[in-house]
Amino acid sequence: MGSRIAQHKFQVVSLKWLYYKGLRAIPLAIALVGAIELIPLSPEATMMAIAQEEDQFPPNPLEIDESDPLFPQLIIDRPLSPQERRVLATALDELRVQAERELAAGNPAGAFEIWNRELRLRRVLGVEEEVDSLSRVGEIAWSESQTTETRLITERLQQIEQEVQAETPPDFDLLLRIAQAYQQMRAIDPAVTLYDQILVQARQQGDAATEQETLIALGELHLAWFDYPAAATAYQELLTLARARGDSAREVEYLQQLSYIYQENNQPQEAIAAQQELVSVYESRQEYTLIPPLKIAIADSFRAIERPDRAATHYQEAFAVARSGQQYAYASEALQKLADLYRSLDRPDDALVVYQC
Repeated sequence: MGSRIAQHKFQVVSLKWLYYKGLRAIPLAIALVGAIELIPLSPEATMMAIAQEEDQFPPNPLEIDESDPLFPQLIIDRPLSPQERRVLATALDELRVQAERELAAGNPAGAFEIWNRELRLRRVLGVEEEVDSLSRVGEIAWSESQTTETRLITERLQQIEQEVQAETPPDFDLLLRIAQAYQQMRAIDPAVTLYDQILVQARQQGDAATEQETLIALGELHLAWFDYPAAATAYQELLTLARARGDSAREVEYLQQLSYIYQENNQPQEAIAAQQELVSVYESRQEYTLIPPLKIAIADSFRAIERPDRAATHYQEAFAVARSGQQYAYASEALQKLADLYRSLDRPDDALVVYQC
């Protein structure tokens, strides 16, 4: 900071007053500036000022502290031996347990202080170890609403990502782990950007497993943030992949997700298409008990797009299938909605017939 600091002996009370007096005030202003005297600070005052500055800009708790007793003290620069790695990893696992105990005891500040120490030292064991630990602690920080901790961990992950991206070629397995860490912390923008890059690479290399894993992650991310169009795109691509490899279980799962997405996004026609495909799958498997709620949902969607004729047909089919399967709750719901439909169409006689069923 220097050994001298400017201290004002006088204070200009009002700049407006000087402006009001015009040029006549300039000599006064000069006199006031001239009254400033540089007075040397005592050593105690200097140290206090430095301490105040450090309080304003505290050190990053995730930066390596070589003074830590657990930090390996090597005479020469060399990789840790397997034994040294095991000893350090064991010590860090103990720190992890201590932090978890502190959090369980209601001391989040103490817990994250220990976790930060663990994260600093995990870096010594390699970037894979560090990323996995950042992901784990980052998810806890997010769930505990520790915004500063979440930000610091996200920034550290971004630093690692930049280093990996600078490599030729990048380590896409490591990038996938970083993207998953972003996802754990709900850092949607960096997660989506990285997943998109990984998806392109997986398709170029014909890596179907990574392609599926990445699309699932993108679908979950977009759905969590209510980006229904983007989520639908991801699940539609997953549906295509599932059908290409004959994975009927996944096909049903993705059709269910698409049905939900389209309903939530007020896209009844798209919802109907997905739900009708599900009905066909259930019929082919003879899983008739799964059909009534779908038929009711399809009927609701037809009613929403002002196709009462189609809605009535599906309510009737839902009732018939539910009654044959002794699913009386669904049967009652289908009849009630069918009667309501007839009343809305001013067809009281038809509604009465339904009530008499």
